Amino acid sequence: EATLDLAERRRIRSAIRELQRQELERDEEALASKRFRPERSSHRQDDKENWPRSRRLEEEQQTALATLSRQLEVITDVEELTKLLRAAGEYEERKLIRAAIRKLRAEEIEGEAPLPCPRAAA
Repeated sequence: EATLDLAERRRIRSAIRELQRQELERDEEALASKRFRPERSSHRQDDKENWPRSRRLEEEQQTALATLSRQLEVITDVEELTKLLRAAGEYEERKLIRAAIRKLRAEEIEGEAPLPCPRAAA
């Protein structure tokens, strides 16, 4: 806006567009490099201080799930299992409880099915 020369204005606008294009290309390259970073190796990259703690928590969770599994084997009431399901917070706990409910329902269905008639001996 400071100059009245149209040719100079065109050069300035062209330079501005070129700078904007370069900036856009840099942004796209930066985004692409973030998006396609190589995956980390399969072993844990946690810092050394947190690793034992996370390992201990994982072991505690496995122990709790094993205990829950033993408790579920004793329960024979679908309503009681449903109450436990609603109270459970962890995905793995809910998964175990749903499996126990399915097992009980399958056993109930098998119990209701008519028994095959024994054939009369000829």
